[in-house]
Amino acid sequence: MTSEERIKKQKELVEALGRLYDKKGFQPVAGRVLGLLLVMDKEQYTFDEIVEELKISKSAASNALRMLEVANIIEYFTLPGERKRYFQIKKPDKFSLIDEHKTNLEASLKFFQNAWELKANKNSENSILLQNLIKMLNFFLDKFEELKKEYLAKNL
Repeated sequence: MTSEERIKKQKELVEALGRLYDKKGFQPVAGRVLGLLLVMDKEQYTFDEIVEELKISKSAASNALRMLEVANIIEYFTLPGERKRYFQIKKPDKFSLIDEHKTNLEASLKFFQNAWELKANKNSENSILLQNLIKMLNFFLDKFEELKKEYLAKNL
């Protein structure tokens, strides 16, 4: 694959991430900015480079960058003597994404448990659904730490 072909495929992937974000109810521009920072070989972009590369307005870029910063997905740094900000993907520890999913599952589990406890008829269809969801979430949550340990054992 030539360099031009690879860059073209990278840009297609950037656009695909924008569409994916759009389908999930987020700003497609935020997805494209994230894609640019994640997929392209260049790892830091200035504000103006993002605007130029994605062919978006400054306000769209500003809103997307603000949203990604608030979501703790990207960060920026400055160089001494320069006013430009350089944006990059925030580099969390390798388990932060899975830990975030675990936290979300724990919150769902607590909600389902509270809902089930308040049910008058523990044998109703909804009560049974809640019981099944609680069992499933407990199963997954029990596996999280086990999978982390297994991963670390294999990748040290």
